[in-house]
Amino acid sequence: MQKFYLKSMGCKSNQFEGQIVTEKLVESGFEEVKKLEEADFYILNSCSVTHKSDNEAMYLLRHAHGLGLKTILTGCIAQIEKEKLLNEPYIDYVYGNEDKFEIAHFLKEEQNFVVRDLMGVNGNKVDFCKVILKDTTKTRISLKIQDGCDNRCAYCIIPYGRGKSRWAESDFIVNEINRYSEAGYKEVVLTGIHIGLWGDGNILPLLKDIEEKTSIPRYRLGSLNPHEITPELLDFLQQSEKFCPHFHLSLQSACNRTLKRMNRHYTVEYYLDQIEDIVSRFEKPFLGSDIIAGFCGETEEDFETTVENLKRSKLSQIHTFPYSIRKGTIAEKLDGHLPDKVKEERAEIIKRISAEKFAQFIQENIGREEEVLIEKRLSKGGKFKGVTRNYLTVEMDEGEFNTLKKVVLSKENILW
Repeated sequence: MQKFYLKSMGCKSNQFEGQIVTEKLVESGFEEVKKLEEADFYILNSCSVTHKSDNEAMYLLRHAHGLGLKTILTGCIAQIEKEKLLNEPYIDYVYGNEDKFEIAHFLKEEQNFVVRDLMGVNGNKVDFCKVILKDTTKTRISLKIQDGCDNRCAYCIIPYGRGKSRWAESDFIVNEINRYSEAGYKEVVLTGIHIGLWGDGNILPLLKDIEEKTSIPRYRLGSLNPHEITPELLDFLQQSEKFCPHFHLSLQSACNRTLKRMNRHYTVEYYLDQIEDIVSRFEKPFLGSDIIAGFCGETEEDFETTVENLKRSKLSQIHTFPYSIRKGTIAEKLDGHLPDKVKEERAEIIKRISAEKFAQFIQENIGREEEVLIEKRLSKGGKFKGVTRNYLTVEMDEGEFNTLKKVVLSKENILW
């Protein structure tokens, strides 16, 4: 029996797909191992969102190859770089983003390079790849409802790694959620590369079906662009009994000049008003965000504008990282690229703002009673850990795995 070690990098969609790849390999007679040294194959399900992730991927592959393993690269790097990668002596097999689900077949057929077109070149139709995860050992589960992206943000290479936007039909999603619910799951997270593009940009009909046709107690949304969160969507979510009040906003900058250079089609004023609207509709919603620090052409004044706008926003937490040049993107050819040191310094400033905002969000939640989904038993002292609807991690002295429990939040039981 051949053994494999699989590592998935990057987004929740990639993590979800990595689980399915593992299941399919095991079903085909391969054995998963938890120690790299015990494997025959090292499979890297890669991410290419930043230059740093590319470098990390190549390091991991070289390391595994140096240990004598056969190396398999799949994921976004494999899709974007294609033939170039087979010239690398430490990469033995290259499979594209949707070819990863057939790795066992390709290995048995001795095919070392399979990367299908996901951009619809020459009019080829690219359908959503329906893959099913059978694992029922956890309490929360991701469900990929969409793939690809039709936007062309100046900084982003991911559309070339994921192809055109496509999505699963509502019936498939509803059936999968009910299957998860029957297996004991209490919460599903709807994921994708750009879930706001589901249904040609109107995810509301899907959410109505989830509300009316599924038995899952809770669901959570992946990242959305500001203009995808409409008043009609908020009206519906405000009345939902299943929706967890957790929004992740793909903002990218808090300066209009920078947003325009990024090719993002909204203004700071628009989404700051939107955040105020969300806060007024829901009880202590969690509001996360992505912000890129040091985008090309970002002046000191632009950055100060971003800092001031982030400070006055009612975001709960900010995920930030320094801008990374991606070959083949619009931004690669723009002027005004900043030194790495400047980008990193700006990212650190935003991280400090994020820490202050998260501390404030925790303080605002102390004394409130929240529904907690108990996810695991901690080894220390027999305590339990769970997550609230508004995305706080809580520790409890008593509980039962995979149950919903009302808990009064305190400074002592909120983990951060």
